[in-house]
Amino acid sequence: MFIGAHMSIAGGLHMAFDHIRTVDGTALQIFTRNQRQWKIPPLTKVDIDLFGMAWEEWGEYPVAAHDSYLINLASPKEEQVTKSRIGFAEELRRIEMLKVPYLVTHPGSHLGEGVDAGIERYVANLDCAIEDSGTESGMVLLETTAGQGTNLGATFEELGAMISLSKHPHRLGVCYDTCHTFSAGYDIRTPEAYAATFDAFDAAIGLDRLKFFHLNDTKHDLGARKDRHEHIGKGGIGLDGFRLLMRDERFTDVPKTLETPKDTDLQDDIRNLEILRGLASGA
Repeated sequence: MFIGAHMSIAGGLHMAFDHIRTVDGTALQIFTRNQRQWKIPPLTKVDIDLFGMAWEEWGEYPVAAHDSYLINLASPKEEQVTKSRIGFAEELRRIEMLKVPYLVTHPGSHLGEGVDAGIERYVANLDCAIEDSGTESGMVLLETTAGQGTNLGATFEELGAMISLSKHPHRLGVCYDTCHTFSAGYDIRTPEAYAATFDAFDAAIGLDRLKFFHLNDTKHDLGARKDRHEHIGKGGIGLDGFRLLMRDERFTDVPKTLETPKDTDLQDDIRNLEILRGLASGA
């Protein structure tokens, strides 16, 4: 079982490994740079070497990167989409240099142009960014979204359409965020609802595309279409939903990371991970 959290890179990319070891995590997600800025500083050989050595010291555990929230490849605005394509291509180059296998991304927002037009634009720009990056490795994981505003990716069918329309489907997978999917209307709180949700995922996308999980409870009810994360078992999903997921043998080896609220002492991560491990063992 690979389970951990998203960790800060303050002080250097390699510092994330110190943080994940503090919580005894065996899966990690990071940003590879300041995700609130368009400007992307180059990775130095020192950055890459320190990252590699820290990863080796931590162990042969999975790492994913998340791209900047500024990126919107579905945007109809020329300046924004140009910046997004350049930025996303660079994100792909960075994970390849760091040997990180996954880049998690939100599929973007159509900004009033409509879902079908947004998906078409997103896929075209995503394909261009992949090609412009010059990379050969690194899988893009389309993250399930909560469906707020004009965001794309709240239904499994939308994600499936993006993959099927792409010229590079072998480079595409899915990151399943429990808060987002629940807020989008996919229930996992009972065995029947859980089975129906993942049957729907399999039909629209294929379970083999599910490469990563974000484990977050939600502050809102089923179908609220709001993205507000809560501690495990303290929100609308509750312990029963996470127990079903943690004991699903199909996903035992799929990495899972928290994105729940926390302070710098990481005690919240420690508590949430203890709960998840307990649920996995049958508690």
